[in-house]
Amino acid sequence: MPNTVLLKIKRRDQSDAESYWQEFELPYRPAMNVIICLMEIQKRPINARGKSVAPVVWESSCLEEVCGSCTMVINGKVRQACSALVDHLTQPITIEPMRKFPVIRDLRVDRSAIFENLKRVKAWVPIDGTHALGPGPRVNPADQAVAYELSRCMACGCCIDACPQVNEKSDFVGAAIISQVRMFNMHPTGAMNADERLDALMGKGVLSDSGNAQVCVEVCPKDIPLTMSIAEVERQATVRMFKKLLGS
Repeated sequence: MPNTVLLKIKRRDQSDAESYWQEFELPYRPAMNVIICLMEIQKRPINARGKSVAPVVWESSCLEEVCGSCTMVINGKVRQACSALVDHLTQPITIEPMRKFPVIRDLRVDRSAIFENLKRVKAWVPIDGTHALGPGPRVNPADQAVAYELSRCMACGCCIDACPQVNEKSDFVGAAIISQVRMFNMHPTGAMNADERLDALMGKGVLSDSGNAQVCVEVCPKDIPLTMSIAEVERQATVRMFKKLLGS
């Protein structure tokens, strides 16, 4: 067992500043994860050279891989810091902010683009008031099983960060958004707005920019069948396109 944990963290003092690296050395203890390491640095912000520095800024909430807020790039792979155990990581452990979102400071990024795109595709089921409407329509158990897998998405952004098609030259919204369209289009009530969701994805360079790289499924912490969702929504969009051409 190592006596210390060595971390190399990519930092940025503010959004328009240059990035730089700092190293930290911490006492090792069993069952440490990256969040514990960051908390130790926050309590005692002294780098590996013994110099006092500003505490590292990051985000976290649930600490059990449910909220997705602690997503960052650890040893080159985008993942959640709460489930990244030091014992399973090669040292020095490199920690960087996500690469496809604007950096606010250090490891904290602005992921509002995810939520703007969810709004864009109407990723919700509209309701007619808050009064009781009685039991809803029954859903096929097979559809329930698929919808459950899709519902596990926590909008962490891993699939977006890893996707080579998400870049400054592309309008591709990422697999998570498309998968949510599939889920809400499956819902008996949500299906009433299926055409609106598909139309939102059929603009220039959006759904058509998927390159089938399939790295999204490799990094998804919830093992969501993202490529299957892309294929299914592409099928729905094709049907929608022909219906529009035929005026039906």
